[in-house]
Amino acid sequence: MSHRTALRHNRHARKAAAAVIIAVAALGLTACQDVETDSSSSSPSASASAPQSPAPTAKTQDQAQDSAKGTPSGTPKKSGMKCTNQINYAGDSRSNAEINTIGEDTGYCPPIQKDETSKGTPKKPGMKCTNQINYAGDSRSNAEINTIGEDTGYCPPIQKDETSKGTPKKPGMKCTNQINYAGDSRSNAEINTIGEDTGYCPPVQK
Repeated sequence: MSHRTALRHNRHARKAAAAVIIAVAALGLTACQDVETDSSSSSPSASASAPQSPAPTAKTQDQAQDSAKGTPSGTPKKSGMKCTNQINYAGDSRSNAEINTIGEDTGYCPPIQKDETSKGTPKKPGMKCTNQINYAGDSRSNAEINTIGEDTGYCPPIQKDETSKGTPKKPGMKCTNQINYAGDSRSNAEINTIGEDTGYCPPVQK
């Protein structure tokens, strides 16, 4: 074999080897792309199987509702004092026991709750309140009373002078210890009950 023939064989061999290497590299690249495609296509199922945040429990929902409600309304209750001794609940339709229980349970003395009848008497159409009701002894003028009736649709309750209620009761003290009721025909128990219920020690009754 001549030198030139040998060189030709070597070139053919190198070309064949290079072709094989390129073919192998191409197969490897295709395999990598297939792997990436499989990974990307499997990602939705992977994300679907990923753990999700747990649904809010009933306790969490209750806490959210409680926080939405906010703090109880009313006046902060003084330590060791009943709400009925701290605030004058005269005119409140609830019993002292109910009011004080609310204070103990919530830590707040509830706002004074007036009965709907405290609005007064429904005003008759075309009639002034002062013609409908006898306001003798009311300190307000007829004009003021009738204006209230026109504005609200109710003739207001007769308003007596505040002094007729008596003396504001001192917290933690019985009326019979606060005022001398000598000569009053009522018993001490009756007088003190009035004081507890209304927040006023009644005037001495001869």
